[in-house]
Amino acid sequence: MTRLTLNLANRLIEAALAEGQRLQLAPLCVAVLDAGGHLLALQRDERASLLRPQIAIGKAAGVLGMGFGGRELVRRAAKMPAFFNALSDLAGGNMVPVPGGVLIRDPAGELLGAVGISGDTSDNDELCAISGVRAIELIPDTGDPV
Repeated sequence: MTRLTLNLANRLIEAALAEGQRLQLAPLCVAVLDAGGHLLALQRDERASLLRPQIAIGKAAGVLGMGFGGRELVRRAAKMPAFFNALSDLAGGNMVPVPGGVLIRDPAGELLGAVGISGDTSDNDELCAISGVRAIELIPDTGDPV
């Protein structure tokens, strides 16, 4: 099993931010959590707004805590809003059920951690997260079937 290291997390972040710049997106913030839910690395474009770090961490923590990507989190939250409000309370607010939270898996499917991105639309945030995970040759899990 591959381990998510600080070096890999920083490379993922660099690739995700570069993709945001290539697409000319709004300033982004990228957070990478390890499999235990601990913040491994975070970078915020200096122009990104004030709450972007908390949102990025909340996107990553939400998918990691539930074990499925942001797209599935969105679907379930829409069906059970009261349950997801309770989950957010239980998670200390670290549950943001929108795209932009992506699980990071190794080629065997083992869960290594999660990335959360905030700054542009959730769909664009997710595109950058996928790009970052692929750049370090790991598998992004958005919660949608492959």
